[in-house]
Amino acid sequence: MPSPFPLLLNFPDEILIRLRRYLTDDSDSRSWRLVCKDFYRVDLISRTTLRVRRIEFLSSLIAKFEAIDDLDLSICPRINDGTVSIFLGLGFSRLRSLILSRSSGLSYMGLERVMRVCTGLEMVDMSYSWGFGDREAAAVSNCAELKEVRLDKCLGVSDVGLARIVVGCGRLERLSLKWCLQVSDLGVELLCKKCFDLRVLDLSYLKVTNESLRAVASLPKLEVLIMVGCLSVDEVGLQYLEHGCPSLKELDISRCDGITPYGLTSVIRGHDGLEQLDASYCFSELSTDSLYWLKNLKCLKAIRLDGTQLSSAFFDVISVHGKYLVELGLSKCNGVTDANIIQLITRCIGLKVLNLTCCHSITDAAISSMAGSCQKLMSLKLESCNMISERSLDRLGLYCSLLEELDLTDCCGVNDKGLECLSKCSQLLSLKLGLCTNITDTGLIKIALNCKRIYELDLYRCLGIGDAGLEALSTGCKRLTKLNLSYCNKVTDRGIECVGQLEELCSLEIRGLQNVTSVGLTAVAFGCKRLVDLDMKQCQNVDDSGFWALGSYARNLRQLNVGCCGVSDVGLCMMMGNLSCLQDAKLVTLNKVSVRGFELALRACCLRVKKVKLHASLRFMLSSEILEILNAWGCKIRWD
Repeated sequence: MPSPFPLLLNFPDEILIRLRRYLTDDSDSRSWRLVCKDFYRVDLISRTTLRVRRIEFLSSLIAKFEAIDDLDLSICPRINDGTVSIFLGLGFSRLRSLILSRSSGLSYMGLERVMRVCTGLEMVDMSYSWGFGDREAAAVSNCAELKEVRLDKCLGVSDVGLARIVVGCGRLERLSLKWCLQVSDLGVELLCKKCFDLRVLDLSYLKVTNESLRAVASLPKLEVLIMVGCLSVDEVGLQYLEHGCPSLKELDISRCDGITPYGLTSVIRGHDGLEQLDASYCFSELSTDSLYWLKNLKCLKAIRLDGTQLSSAFFDVISVHGKYLVELGLSKCNGVTDANIIQLITRCIGLKVLNLTCCHSITDAAISSMAGSCQKLMSLKLESCNMISERSLDRLGLYCSLLEELDLTDCCGVNDKGLECLSKCSQLLSLKLGLCTNITDTGLIKIALNCKRIYELDLYRCLGIGDAGLEALSTGCKRLTKLNLSYCNKVTDRGIECVGQLEELCSLEIRGLQNVTSVGLTAVAFGCKRLVDLDMKQCQNVDDSGFWALGSYARNLRQLNVGCCGVSDVGLCMMMGNLSCLQDAKLVTLNKVSVRGFELALRACCLRVKKVKLHASLRFMLSSEILEILNAWGCKIRWD
């Protein structure tokens, strides 16, 4: 049989490799591999990134994909010192990026072995590894070529561990220390003295003071500074920044309660090249000085001031001087009116992202005018804007053909007619309709027919949505990866069986669906092989047969909430023992499960689960042995 692609097959590998790199979507990549043997071969020799679900497959995958530069092991259920032996002898010296986030079972000895093998590493991510401390940081410091290190919420890292990384990895360009609560001014000061090439620094939620900003101000190449929730920093610290960091382009000082408008003025005054500024939830109102110096930010592309009282003077300044503005965040801002928005969008026609969440005074007049002017709009958030109606959605459908993200949560004026108008936005990727009680299957069917690219859909408490709408989704929106149907009480097994036809689905929420039984859950488990996150709390009519199906077919599940369900000892033990990728389980209020059932279920998964949520009463009923085993393997127990 002749090939359907004779012209393409005559191209040299270099051309085919370049074509292959344009495919970023997983489903498109799989389709490429299935075309023919030559396309499959090109995929093998050109693929540079690999995300592994099970560590035992790593050797065969590395042998198959010879060009891997970036390796992601963050979703492997258990990485420990024993499993790292797989790294040895695999030629990982060529590896440039290694993600080991949430690797709670990996100690400094195993990590040291990995770092000595991966000599060419430029990026390592150890975020959310609860056992990561100073000794592990010392192991990371063996990679002298590192340019990027991520240590988000590594609570065991102190100034000592940071010092080891700073001294050993002097070429650092990007460093994230978010939630590393033991890092103080001392560690930051040493960092700034040793790593002059730093371009991106995240100090969010650290207990640092103005002294840290004095040190940060000495960094000549720093372009991005993120310091969300640094409560001990005030305007004095920002005054240090005014005269330092000459390359600063992005600044995030959101939720820094000690910062005043005067401090913000200092930063703006010293950095007229700022491109992105986030000062959300810092102060109640912008000062006159701040507004005056905002005029000098000629390169400003994004500004977020969520939770701030805004005057008409702010909109005067932005509309006149914000000609390059592409993103504006005004969530929960007081003073946002139709007149202000209309004034703004007449000048800022290049806006692509606009957040008006909880701006309750906004009506159809503002949204309609914006749709006509900002035709490049890609993301619009209108949660709780209750005064908008189908008129706004009609204008969005007519003029905003590039719209990819739309949040209409709790917009009671949205109805089926509005969804029909909105369905003209065929490029939609994410649509949130939670608490929109006036929509029914009729409107959802229109969306399913025309918006075939959608991958995220939120229908939380949409009481008019039933099986017919889900049937339309299953045929029209095949790319759905995230779906929320919680408390959609009209949905029955027939609708959930349609959901089971969405092969790309990764996240599903079906809380409180009383008309769903094990029949529907079995269809989802069997059909949605890529499902990794399932929330079925309060699905009380699902019995053991449904949980047996989950254990048998949904082998990729990593997060599971079965609180208040009808599972018994047998069903729970079988499911927990079979879900080999499970990392986070919420098992609260399972009235049909005995203490012994919990014991056996926890023993069945203790080597891989990282988080488990249990009823507080079990704290004194479970044996000390099982609690010690879970703790030894790095599992965090939350008592409800």
